[in-house]
Amino acid sequence: MHHDRDIERFYNTKGWDKCRKAFKQERGGLCEVCLSKGLIVPAVHIHHKIPITPENLNDPSITLSFDNLMSLCEECHAEQHRTKRWRCEPNGHIEL
Repeated sequence: MHHDRDIERFYNTKGWDKCRKAFKQERGGLCEVCLSKGLIVPAVHIHHKIPITPENLNDPSITLSFDNLMSLCEECHAEQHRTKRWRCEPNGHIEL
């Protein structure tokens, strides 16, 4: 599916790399979820709260806004995706 390639290309842009690095630095390089529990765990991923889709790929308020990002450790990032591993397509098919 070409939409997945478009999203993958976004994650390889200089704009995303610059945004990701600046956000991680602003958050002190720590996992926000763990920090809220009093734990000091390094962040490994910068996660989009509202996932990037083909429909919002060109919307910087979704793709590059600090308001839509979270710094997460590996475990917390996996947990975020475990709860959101599927979506229902307009035709009723489930996409994993």
